[in-house]
Amino acid sequence: MAFDNLMTSGMTGFEEVASDILSLRTLFVNVVFIGEPGSRSWVLVDTGMPNYTEHIVHVASERFQRPPSAIILTHGHFDHVGTVVELEQFWGVPVYAHPLEIPYLTGLKDYPPADPSVGGGLMARLSFTYPNEAINLDDRVFSLPSDHSVPGLSGWRWVHTPGHTPGHVSLFRESDRMLIAGDAIVTVKQESLWSVLLQDKQLHGPPAYFTTDWNAAHQSVHHIRQLEPSVAVTGHGHKLSGEMLYTSLRQLDDNFEEDTVPKHGKYVD
Repeated sequence: MAFDNLMTSGMTGFEEVASDILSLRTLFVNVVFIGEPGSRSWVLVDTGMPNYTEHIVHVASERFQRPPSAIILTHGHFDHVGTVVELEQFWGVPVYAHPLEIPYLTGLKDYPPADPSVGGGLMARLSFTYPNEAINLDDRVFSLPSDHSVPGLSGWRWVHTPGHTPGHVSLFRESDRMLIAGDAIVTVKQESLWSVLLQDKQLHGPPAYFTTDWNAAHQSVHHIRQLEPSVAVTGHGHKLSGEMLYTSLRQLDDNFEEDTVPKHGKYVD
């Protein structure tokens, strides 16, 4: 695929996770294309940062030559829905999210503001500037099916992984134990600008500055660990797989309260 012309300012890379999974990083957050190249049915998971609509459309057109069957949102934070309004209008496809996330996607409810006091890095300290306002997809966003199936994706199911947001979901495929984790876990210390720039690969809990329910976040990490994924694609960072993923998930779960939950903070105290 002719992706070289997309490697422009702010575009930071592609990762072929599997033959049917491509992760595209938009500045510092990933969007995921699920479907074999040329497939008649494929799905986009999350839509990345604002101003990347043309990049995403170009990659989709090169890889599939047709619009997706659906857009699935793991959650509605600004860096995961930055192009969803434009993409929905351009492609005319349905958008799906967990029912608890719908108010933040239909203009009814803003997210709590970020807490710049947690995480200890520049990305965290700057988080007071990050948008927390709801977007409004109106009647173009739908609740994910109650049977946990994923529209447009046979063999996948959605898993409720709250904590970072109330309606956060991850996607899981039993056949090869593939996990699309969103921000329930991430493979870079997202609070640190240095780690983000280097894309230093280590498993972490959800980005601290926007996480409002740490008990639920821990339960979600435990749930993910019980799934025993073989590969994890996360909202921030590179894929993690095999023994490194298994060991890192065990350590993250076992030491979550001591190592991940901030000692103090707006949503801790």
